[in-house]
Amino acid sequence: MFYRMAYNNKDNTSHNIVEEAMVAYNTIDDLNTLQLISALKKGIRYSLFKSLLEKIPFSLSEWSAFLHLSERTMQRYKKEKKSFDPISSERIVAISMLYNYGKEVFGSSNDFNTWLQTKNIAMGGIIPKDLLDSSFGISLIKDELTRIEHGVLA
Repeated sequence: MFYRMAYNNKDNTSHNIVEEAMVAYNTIDDLNTLQLISALKKGIRYSLFKSLLEKIPFSLSEWSAFLHLSERTMQRYKKEKKSFDPISSERIVAISMLYNYGKEVFGSSNDFNTWLQTKNIAMGGIIPKDLLDSSFGISLIKDELTRIEHGVLA
């Protein structure tokens, strides 16, 4: 199955939660959060990351910037079928969860992509996509999406 391919672990329960977290933004309970943390400590394999590349329209260069890794390092992870370190794994999941939440708020990936790439006056004229390279930036985008979802636009 996909999870066995993506992870080197016989107990797939904790690894399933990574995939679930990437799909459903706000449905992770405390127990699942602990399982997610455990799975992230082991690292996300490049094969799972590759499936994200197909679903989220960010280039390898953009991911490289978000994860603070060189493109060469990313290519080496692919070639050697390596797992990302826990910090990069956490950022990958956080961006994936945020992306799914944004699609939900905007109703389509095209509308959310447009918003991500447009200067946002409510956020000080910053392009939201430029904030995906830090946990504070991801949190700021999530907060703004929550305001949009509830009709609070300023």
